[in-house]
Amino acid sequence: MQRALYTLLLRASLPFALGRLWWRGRAEPLYWWRRGERFGYYPDAPEKPVIWLHAVSVGEARASAPLVRALMQELEGCEILVTCTTAAGRETLMALHGESVHIAWLPWDLPGAVRRFLEHWRPRLGVLVETEVWPNLVVACREFGVPLVLANARMSDKSARGYARWDGLSRPAFAALDAVCAQSEGDAGRLRDLGAREVEVTGNLKFDATPDVERRAAGEALRSALGRRTLLLASTREGEEAMLFDALGAIPADIQLLVVPRHPKRFEEVAQLLSARGLVVARRSSGASRETGVLLGDTLGDMDVYYAAADVAVIGGSFAPLGGQNLIEACAAGTPAVLGPHMFNFLEATRLALDAGAALQVADAAGAIHEAMALLQDPARRGAMGEAGRRLCEAHCGATARQLAACLRLLK
Repeated sequence: MQRALYTLLLRASLPFALGRLWWRGRAEPLYWWRRGERFGYYPDAPEKPVIWLHAVSVGEARASAPLVRALMQELEGCEILVTCTTAAGRETLMALHGESVHIAWLPWDLPGAVRRFLEHWRPRLGVLVETEVWPNLVVACREFGVPLVLANARMSDKSARGYARWDGLSRPAFAALDAVCAQSEGDAGRLRDLGAREVEVTGNLKFDATPDVERRAAGEALRSALGRRTLLLASTREGEEAMLFDALGAIPADIQLLVVPRHPKRFEEVAQLLSARGLVVARRSSGASRETGVLLGDTLGDMDVYYAAADVAVIGGSFAPLGGQNLIEACAAGTPAVLGPHMFNFLEATRLALDAGAALQVADAAGAIHEAMALLQDPARRGAMGEAGRRLCEAHCGATARQLAACLRLLK
């Protein structure tokens, strides 16, 4: 009954969804590209068997990259399809994988659209990354005999309470998953409480997403071009830049500020915010040099480069109640991380980083800037925190192999 009501509400909201797609496409034209895919209409399907993975946006695309590569290597006779929902996610997938995989929009969760999607691609296996459990999609996969894995699964207390309010809708969907690879014991417990059955703790794929030699070299080249100790404001969200700039005040001449907003549509907004404060702004897409005032990171898929270029990183999404952003990339690059109070989407990774001494957590933006500036003046402490981050990632790697094994068991 709840699924029927859910589907009815989706159908009723379709004009608003199309309007929102048009509105977002004004700033990010990729949203207008291949709009038919949102309804389950696609170009020609590959002749080889298809393995399908869904990574909704940028974070999931980057986190799932090691698993995508492992599937490509292990299943050479198959084609890999990776779906997403956001324009930034699609651009990130194209930057990460190029033409080595098929990239498409996941259709909206309407019964007809998801059936057309499955009839077209005929995947042998579906892999949903982190929290992407859509009721009609899961039911259709069961009807088509497509086994489903929820990979790198996480479930915060807040999200669990939200799902529990719609128990008649969410419980059958979680129960229909054939395997769940949880990031932590806490995530596993909450997923079991919501109805998931085959749950195992496999760790976090993000610990395996370490930068390769070329990406690290690109970061070091950027650091050299800037020629100063660099403070990175990483993956900042709306309203956070102003808080952090207010706390920072005048930027010391021997410190380089590097700002990377979380969403590409905000690049211009943040550039104007910086200019309004009398700061000289240079864009990474236009190059950087020792004369750069504030550098705006406006290139997609380069967070690993920015972390490798930075001496200290302040992690965005954590100064407003938004749940934080991925701090593991900073740890992997050996960059000390300063976190705000709101990291509830990354509880386990935050706990591990704090316990290891790879990160600091503060109460507000002023505290973050205070700690970051102190670290910039203390190379020995920075070095110790950076080494702690690298050791942390080395100690917790291996999630890719464990989650690949779960996928292969279902294929057999």
